Amino acid sequence: MRHHYNSTLPGNQEKIILVGNPNVGKSVIFNYLTGRYVNVSNYPGTTVEIASGRLLGRKNVTVLDTPGVNNLIPTSEDEVVTRNILFENPNAKIFQVGDSRNLNRVILLSLQLKEMGFPFVLCLNMSDESTDRGITIDSQALSDMLGVPVVQTVAIRRVGLNKLVPALDAVQGNHFPGIEYPPAIAEGANSISSIFEDKYPFKTSLSMMILASDLTVKEWVQDGVLRDEIPDLNQHVRETQTRFQIPVREIITTVRMKAAKDIAQRVETKEESRLPSLLTTLGNWSHHRFGGLVIGAIILFFMYEFVGVFGARTLVDILEQTVFGAWLIPFFTKIVNILIPLQLVRDLLVGQYGMLSMALSYSVAIVLPIVGTFFIAFGVLEDSGYLPRLAVMMNRFFKMMGLNGKAILPMVLGLGCDTMATMTTRILDTKKERVIITLLLALGVPCSAQLGVILGMLAALSPAMTFVWAGFVVMVLFVVGFLSSRIISGQSSDFILELPPMRMPKFSNIVVKTLARIEWYLREAVPLFFIGTFVLFVLDRIKLLSVIESAVSPVVVGFLGLPSKATEAFLVGFLRRDYGAAGLYDLFRPHMATGAIGMEVQIQIVVAMIAITLFMPCIANFFMIIKERGLKTAIGMSAFILPFSVVVSGLINHILRITLL
Repeated sequence: MRHHYNSTLPGNQEKIILVGNPNVGKSVIFNYLTGRYVNVSNYPGTTVEIASGRLLGRKNVTVLDTPGVNNLIPTSEDEVVTRNILFENPNAKIFQVGDSRNLNRVILLSLQLKEMGFPFVLCLNMSDESTDRGITIDSQALSDMLGVPVVQTVAIRRVGLNKLVPALDAVQGNHFPGIEYPPAIAEGANSISSIFEDKYPFKTSLSMMILASDLTVKEWVQDGVLRDEIPDLNQHVRETQTRFQIPVREIITTVRMKAAKDIAQRVETKEESRLPSLLTTLGNWSHHRFGGLVIGAIILFFMYEFVGVFGARTLVDILEQTVFGAWLIPFFTKIVNILIPLQLVRDLLVGQYGMLSMALSYSVAIVLPIVGTFFIAFGVLEDSGYLPRLAVMMNRFFKMMGLNGKAILPMVLGLGCDTMATMTTRILDTKKERVIITLLLALGVPCSAQLGVILGMLAALSPAMTFVWAGFVVMVLFVVGFLSSRIISGQSSDFILELPPMRMPKFSNIVVKTLARIEWYLREAVPLFFIGTFVLFVLDRIKLLSVIESAVSPVVVGFLGLPSKATEAFLVGFLRRDYGAAGLYDLFRPHMATGAIGMEVQIQIVVAMIAITLFMPCIANFFMIIKERGLKTAIGMSAFILPFSVVVSGLINHILRITLL
């Protein structure tokens, strides 16, 4: 069934659609045009859902941000999404956003938009970086050849963006002489085009997609062609193909690429042999086989110091011990005791499982400073362009699992949020890869909040025990991924990932991203902390909590070797794994505060962290898995993950005790 992405928009609204290759700055320009924030990152695959907003100053104009595409004869799901949005909005105007450093690829997409008949403005972004590389583009000559306005911009510094809307307002129609295809293809396209109804838009480009055997246009064909004429259409496709030795799709793409290259060569000049900048050199080293390990270790060290030491120790101590422990909680307790006569309500607010004393304290005093520092560190890495290089570094490892190396990107994004990362599995080319990575995300990739708490706990352990936690989690992910790739049927595809330039992280970007993520945390995560605390309060009141602790004691105490109070952390872990991690952090906090932890407790902490890392996906992630993979798959994954996490953690507990005690 075709998806109508704009079905909620009023039909009389003007629409502007942002179209472009991946990672060229569309989301930055969307933010500028609408004043609405969507995530912006220095790597491809950030935009996987359609963002829409009103053009600032014009209430009747809607702006749509689309996933990046390289070709409108799609080869991936996000390219299908963008192509369909264009089909569904034949009267829209387009901002094509392109990377000035890769003009051939930009013009290849321009030619296809011209062929579709859209009026558009070509925004050549990152013009500062192309200048640094000695690339000069004659934008007026390019404008004359394409017949569209060309605006050079530096979106992240807002240079040139004020020219975009006036340029689009001035666009009048689309006068395109067409691409010169081989006569047999042109003849086949004309024959197919004549079958469509006269008023049907995009007949030329749609005919080319049909000749290219693009199966994703099936619904559009059914919309525009009478059923009894479809055999004639198929006959034209077969007749055209018989006149060539190679697939028509390949010929069409080759002709378009040659036309794009010819135009680029006429408008672009390049200086030779410029010395690479320091950032370029650093970018090259960061995915080098040995240099990448050194840079990765340095980054890990600084993250540990910033998140694990500064966030988890210094800031948590200030907030928990002083702000909450000495000031707020005593103040709340005093006020509640004065104003509320009912003991039950007092306990609900400031008791052992109170909304203020536990839920607010956990979510703000313990988790917020840790995730806040992690958000800052993650934003710096994201904005710098380091993450795709990390993906290249890890490609060899993932290849051993039989996966497409591109699958690394959702795994890296999962360190920010597993729920959003599950959505980004759409950038993978095959269903098999999407299912496997969805499983690995749900199983063992800690989200930012959970990872921040874990880093805080790791800061109290010896380096050897830190290695044990990381080693076991990586090993489990590898084994599950390896076996899954052999059990789940389907194909894998090749690893193709364009590396963005290394950039100096922009302070304002880091601030905006961090605030947006903290807002997400307060809006989506914190309410679940309160729900989880309320569940514990009710269970405690009806004496069921102690019954559950006794019932699962053989597993938690006997098999996992943990204190029985860890049961509470795992119970709330069903809602969110980071809340469960915070409970474990609080449970072991008295030991960690001493600065000298015995081996018995170190083993308990490692086992607890492995168990909560491999624990059930949080509720939001579970519903996202249902949305992306279906209810049956989501239930199947959860049914596998829960017992698997318990068994693996229990085995590790016994192995460590045998070898270390």
